[in-house]
Amino acid sequence: MADNEKVAIVTGAARGIGREIVCQLLGMGMTVVAVDLRDDLLGELPAALGEPGEKLDCRLMNVTDSSGFTDLIDDVFEKHGRLDVLVNNAGITRDGLLLRMDDADWELVLKVNLTSAFIGTRAASKHMVRQRSGSIINMASYSGLEGNRGQANYAASKAGLIGLTKTTAKELASKNIRCNAIAPGFIETEMTDVLPAKAKEMALEQIPLKRFGKPTDIAAAVVFFASDASEYITGQVLSVDGGMHT
Repeated sequence: MADNEKVAIVTGAARGIGREIVCQLLGMGMTVVAVDLRDDLLGELPAALGEPGEKLDCRLMNVTDSSGFTDLIDDVFEKHGRLDVLVNNAGITRDGLLLRMDDADWELVLKVNLTSAFIGTRAASKHMVRQRSGSIINMASYSGLEGNRGQANYAASKAGLIGLTKTTAKELASKNIRCNAIAPGFIETEMTDVLPAKAKEMALEQIPLKRFGKPTDIAAAVVFFASDASEYITGQVLSVDGGMHT
């Protein structure tokens, strides 16, 4: 199928990596459903992306709302007639040392980063199974591969996402549905902007390419997995981290 006939859903779409993913998928000609819980940022999205018209379908929603997320996916399929790509990009951090981390911060990060991806994958795959095609792309992290001090909740959620990716790939491959993950390293976003200068210096020392990544670096990997160029790839984790994880 031509890319300009495909329909994609992107969560956490209103800023940073999510916004760039929406931009790049629109550039492929896809119809993109941009999902976010920030009404103010979501409202700015069409203008920021050059007023793409009917190709951009903005939806206000919290991805941790299981019934709401499921209903949204069902509605997208009904409205657009198909669903080809799901990008589970929504994510948060609530960093803190393990001994000081409270239950609420643990549970919220797992719910947003991991459980929402399960909810979306379960709902989307039902439609993809019927059309016997689809690509599910999960946003993992370097922290999910290596662990990271002060990120027990975040690292666990991203490691879980990798396990979900590999299991989904094995269960749905016979239906021609692919599932892959992208593991970003340090990317220049609002999430990393708040890091102390010393932390950024230490991070740069770990990166062989000696620079932080940009949202475009991650969006390019999403474009690859969303396109037919990756039609024989499933169950994989692509590290986009400047060489940190080898």
